[in-house]
Amino acid sequence: MSTVGLVLGGGGITGAAYHLGALLAIEMATGWDPDEAEVIVGTSCGAFTAALVRGDALSLDTFLGGAQSRDEVADHLRGLIYRRTRPRGVLRWLRRGILPGLARPDLNLVLGSPALYETSGISEWVEDAVGDLAEGWPEHATVIVAYDLGSRTRAPFGTAGAPPARLKDAVAASVAVPFVFSPVGIDGRWYVDGGIATGTSADLVLANREPLDLVLVIAPMAATEARPGARFYEEMFDRVGRVALDAEISVIREAWPDTDIVVLRPDQSVLSAARPNPLSVRAAVPAFLRTLRSLKDELAGEENWSILERHLVRSVSGRG
Repeated sequence: MSTVGLVLGGGGITGAAYHLGALLAIEMATGWDPDEAEVIVGTSCGAFTAALVRGDALSLDTFLGGAQSRDEVADHLRGLIYRRTRPRGVLRWLRRGILPGLARPDLNLVLGSPALYETSGISEWVEDAVGDLAEGWPEHATVIVAYDLGSRTRAPFGTAGAPPARLKDAVAASVAVPFVFSPVGIDGRWYVDGGIATGTSADLVLANREPLDLVLVIAPMAATEARPGARFYEEMFDRVGRVALDAEISVIREAWPDTDIVVLRPDQSVLSAARPNPLSVRAAVPAFLRTLRSLKDELAGEENWSILERHLVRSVSGRG
């Protein structure tokens, strides 16, 4: 049996839809259950998906609830994700964002900022989906990546160097996009979206005791081809995601030269549904459906399928 590392990158609501479509497509094509991964690394929406995988709750029902139409799905997701809060934390923003950001006037300026929404609904969503696991941590290696506002470094919850956290709190912290969601407090420290450091953190699989046979990366925000009519910021975010992921893959290849690596990214057909706003609840269903269609061809490609067949495909008797 091959050992597999599963890396689930950030990408908003449509990124979660891409994860769902990609993982279901892989399971249908190979018979491999994503929960069999030796280690899972989840960042932002990938953290949410990682929790569902480890909680045996990765399904359409978890995402759709009882919704029957696209409008009902959007209302359902909106109620879970966009919980209004009274914006507060101006002093925290001053200390953690504005003052440090004056030296580097970029995204640092919004770190720790007050926001209209809180992540309590996402935390409750995790709890409803995975039950008691939300109050603890998965038995199998699982890393949820957030960003520590105090140290300005990524915080890989689930590793030896990170503070202990409940799964639902770590996920809430990992998805807290600055300026959209308020930072999440865990054990006296404040955290925001893990994608601030890097959208994938694929290099964290190297914490595994032994080299893995396969590292499977699903990267919604590292597309290689631009969407026709894309907004200027789309290519900027994808380029940043690609550069970071390429560097992480280089580190993995250097440390584990015999490990196979497969990276799945949205193509133009998926991007046309998932963009320009990855945080759109109305785009979730179209992005999911486009992912299923596109992955059928992408997985069947000779380069990808030869690797997946070697590591993931089960015989009929082996599926038990």
